[in-house]
Amino acid sequence: MDYLNAFWVGGLICALVQILMEKTKLMPGRIMVLLVCSGAVLGAVGLYEPFQEFAGAGASVPLLGFGNVLMKGVKEAVDEQGFLGVFSGGFKAGAVGTSAALIFGYLASLIFNPKMKK
Repeated sequence: MDYLNAFWVGGLICALVQILMEKTKLMPGRIMVLLVCSGAVLGAVGLYEPFQEFAGAGASVPLLGFGNVLMKGVKEAVDEQGFLGVFSGGFKAGAVGTSAALIFGYLASLIFNPKMKK
């Protein structure tokens, strides 16, 4: 059942974002920022954690989950370091995911020989 919930919730998030991209004039970068900020706000008010427990990877993998991870990192760093944690918490929390995306993207470019768009 966990796989099914992750599949349909992740698919629903992607479908809603696709509709948002096609029905509005928002650029993809702005939609990405909107998703990250929405995940951070939902996490800050305590709504994202129960949602993530229900949906699993369907909620943690999209950009909403990344925003939640950043918010958690900032919150923990502020508790430990005070005000300076605002600047370091997000970097520490998001470093593994960002590094993995860069490394796997680079490896994929070596394997599949990408070409520039014309």
